[in-house]
Amino acid sequence: MTTATMTEAKTGRGNIAALMTALLAACVAFQLNASMLSPALVTMGQELKTDQAVIGLSQTWFFTAAALFSLFLPRLSDIVGRKKVLVGMMLLMAVGSVIAALAPDVTWLFVGRIIQGVSGPTVPLCLIMLRSAVSNPRKYGTLMGLITAVNGGVAGVDSFVGGYFAEHFGFRSIFWLMVVLAVAATALIMFLASESKPAAGTRMDWLGVFFIVVAVGALLTALNEAAKLVGGFSAATLMLSLALVLVAAVAFFAFWRTEQRAAQPMVETLHLRQRSTWAPLLTTTLTMTGIFAVINGIVPAYVQAASPGFGVGPTEMSLIILTPYALLGWLVGPISGRLAPVLGYTKVLRIGLLGSIAALALIAFLGLNSLPLMIAGTVLLGIMYAGTVNIMLNGLGVVLSPAGNPGFLPGMNAGAFNLGAGLSFLILPAVLVATAALGDAKASYLTVVVVGLALTVAALAASLLIPKPVEAEVAPAEAAPAEVAR
Repeated sequence: MTTATMTEAKTGRGNIAALMTALLAACVAFQLNASMLSPALVTMGQELKTDQAVIGLSQTWFFTAAALFSLFLPRLSDIVGRKKVLVGMMLLMAVGSVIAALAPDVTWLFVGRIIQGVSGPTVPLCLIMLRSAVSNPRKYGTLMGLITAVNGGVAGVDSFVGGYFAEHFGFRSIFWLMVVLAVAATALIMFLASESKPAAGTRMDWLGVFFIVVAVGALLTALNEAAKLVGGFSAATLMLSLALVLVAAVAFFAFWRTEQRAAQPMVETLHLRQRSTWAPLLTTTLTMTGIFAVINGIVPAYVQAASPGFGVGPTEMSLIILTPYALLGWLVGPISGRLAPVLGYTKVLRIGLLGSIAALALIAFLGLNSLPLMIAGTVLLGIMYAGTVNIMLNGLGVVLSPAGNPGFLPGMNAGAFNLGAGLSFLILPAVLVATAALGDAKASYLTVVVVGLALTVAALAASLLIPKPVEAEVAPAEAAPAEVAR
């Protein structure tokens, strides 16, 4: 009997359709919470009478908070109850949305966004809950793909809804819409989801939580500070960034020592040494570093630039670049999820990474000279990255997690996604600025995308070290191994 089956026997199957409705509602509420504000940032700055740099920090702090809460809330849910923790996350999302909607100034906007960040581990927690309810690998793969596809954008309409509400009703209307969605998701989870807490009776290792949160928080803040150096060198900023990196290193060492000595650690250091832990985390970080800023920053900026780009307006750019990318991720996600247990999670991941490399090559060597080929490159990236790689990386975080600590790896993997995104927006813009001094703008963009391509190739190499999650796959009749390689 597999771990998933044993957990299922304890919690009961329940109604899978009802559970999926609740989990999708939670994931949609979180994703809109994360992405719907992007087109409203200018309006927010005008209405709150502040500049775009400050408004941008509100987004930075939201994603930083989301990363930090992702580190330990999945583990806490194993102990006190997954349904209970998810309901609490949705309620706090609603509270943060109310505070942001009523914010008289940017300080209260920050408070609201940080509270909303508690919802950060929504997707991994939903995948864990689904895993405990569905034992059939093929069915789980399909449903996993459907849930995880939301993480790439709600079929491409989230930005348009945010822009429309901001333009016609002001930015506060977006937060009120978030309140409605969060409350609806809370109600659906309360009535349609069943409770499960496989580690009931275990004590939460709060000292370990403190050190890992400090380590990751200091590292993310260091990346945010270092990103400012792209706009111009500052000795004070450089020293602060280096000091934060030192704090992160010391805190992680303290975390490691704490986990070695704790009677009931947040995670056993034995698990941290295993390929099933560090290989997917390394692959996630490298993949995000190579791709995230390309599709979310570099390509949109190039397409809109009059020179050397194509001079396309922001609305048209979203329609031809971002919407197809997100929509294809939404459509392909369930398909790749269905294939994963049949072909193998790691094989589908590598197919997606190879396709992402091909997409980046198309963008770099042909798309910079042709808008149709640029669109073709981003369409391929939507299929291969948003609809395949992103699904597999999230799924591997769940199916490779230790049997006695199922919330550990999904939480750490969520942190790796955020770390990779931060590194991406640090490294790639820095390359763009550094090469711009050479005087050839198109060559600068080419260099940036090639760097992203090289990092994605490194991610493909790292993926070769990820062991097969045998118990989550449909093994051939002649296959004998029943254990996941460690």
